[in-house]
Amino acid sequence: MLDTTKVKDRRTLRFNSIDEMLADARSLAAAPKLRQLGNWTLGQALNHLAAWIDYPYLGYPEGLVIPEEMKANARTIKHRMMMQPMNPGENLPGPAAPPAGTFATEIIPTRIALPRLEAAAARLRTSEPTHPDPAFGPVTAHEWTLMNLRHAELHLSFFQIS
Repeated sequence: MLDTTKVKDRRTLRFNSIDEMLADARSLAAAPKLRQLGNWTLGQALNHLAAWIDYPYLGYPEGLVIPEEMKANARTIKHRMMMQPMNPGENLPGPAAPPAGTFATEIIPTRIALPRLEAAAARLRTSEPTHPDPAFGPVTAHEWTLMNLRHAELHLSFFQIS
């Protein structure tokens, strides 16, 4: 497994809207040749992004348990999570973290994952989250949008059109 904290030549991305994020995802999915710099396939990354967008609407994974001391810290860094780039190689905290360090890492074909991301993004545009985030507590649609744009910047930065 590649140490993603040491990957060189990642793209620097800054999405200002869901449309910008989707345009980049679609461009990558349509590319005749794609260079993968990290451990995941594009389908994996798109599916992962879709799942995390959907969690506050459909419910979080049962195994996602954030230790209480981390919840207090998470709420203090909520603004940073919305505004600053996410760092590669960070995993979910605590003893209940899945072996992959996060959820929704299944290998999925891009042709299935991209429509899933598009559907999740459509929900994000039009609905307020109904389930509180396990770390941050209740979040607004605007806050959730910003966090997911930062999340997408991280994962999509590991792909380059050749």
